[in-house]
Amino acid sequence: MAGALVLFVAPPVLLITGLAKRQDWTYWWADWGARTWLRLSGVKLKVTGQEHLDPNQPYVFVANHWSYLDAAPLFCGTGRRMGLVAKKELLKAPILGFGMGFVNVIAIDRSNRERAVETLKTATELLRSGVSFGVCPEGTRARQGEMLPFKKGAFHMAVQAGVPVVPMAFKNSDKLMPRGTGEAWPGTIEMVMLPPVDTSWVSSDEDLRRLVDQVQKQIMDELGVTKLSKRT
Repeated sequence: MAGALVLFVAPPVLLITGLAKRQDWTYWWADWGARTWLRLSGVKLKVTGQEHLDPNQPYVFVANHWSYLDAAPLFCGTGRRMGLVAKKELLKAPILGFGMGFVNVIAIDRSNRERAVETLKTATELLRSGVSFGVCPEGTRARQGEMLPFKKGAFHMAVQAGVPVVPMAFKNSDKLMPRGTGEAWPGTIEMVMLPPVDTSWVSSDEDLRRLVDQVQKQIMDELGVTKLSKRT
């Protein structure tokens, strides 16, 4: 379903918005594509916790990552204009890689520290301009029912931009499309947005580590995960 949408819908959208020099139009189509991908795959989205959010405040949303399906609700389920921080490998995807920049999807090269820092600086500037960002700080999909330690990049970005972090828990996505398969099964993903966490008190590396641990602990408690798995 995702491939069909990218193949048949994305090229004319990118062509028209490019010729019209209105790349901002692409965002509406990307939002529609994310929702349509879920719907055609038989996946419903149940969102809770929106009452915690200020509609005029940008946030960094951080979530657990169990499934390829997580990207769509993270992009279209928060009720606000969103950017995403994604792995650099997505830039190699035909059509998708070209259109990512049109909708504030920023690819980060974690193997190159200097490039990663520059990418986070770009995302931070967009945050300051009012664009929220969604990040899965585990960096890759964890095994079903598990969580990996969070990386600090998303939290550093939030601190630098002076915006709160919103812990987010995806439930059931590991059952609908677990790691190791390309098949999506019908069902409901529950996206739980927890109360925003203030970042204004962070002034040192130790403070940043405490922020990361605090947010990950909240998500783990919501998911019922009791301990972190080791990276392989």
